[in-house]
Amino acid sequence: QVQLVESGGGSVQAGGSLRLSCAASGYTKCMGWFRQAPGKEREGVASINMVGSSTYPDSVKGRFTISKDNAKNTLYLQMNSLKPEDTAVYYCAAAPWPCTVVGGGRASTYNYWGQGTQVTVSS
Repeated sequence: QVQLVESGGGSVQAGGSLRLSCAASGYTKCMGWFRQAPGKEREGVASINMVGSSTYPDSVKGRFTISKDNAKNTLYLQMNSLKPEDTAVYYCAAAPWPCTVVGGGRASTYNYWGQGTQVTVSS
């Protein structure tokens, strides 16, 4: 069982930046970030696989960057140029199996989830 602990959420004005962190208690081969706004479905915002390939939806491409420190078993999400529509609870997810670039964007790929951290962007 792998536990994921997120940190780094908060409130920021539009155009600002935040960096989320996710500390994993064990080794994982596929990790990603998802978000869920009130009344909306959970959506993937970034994923990274064992070889470091990452993927992003168009809504965050060019603004968000996912990275992983393998030595620390920690996943990061750098979020720049934040918009009010980025407001959501952000979740870290992980899987012990490899994932493709496409598979990394699907919630069904993952079996470990963090507790979520709130990100609020005001206009």
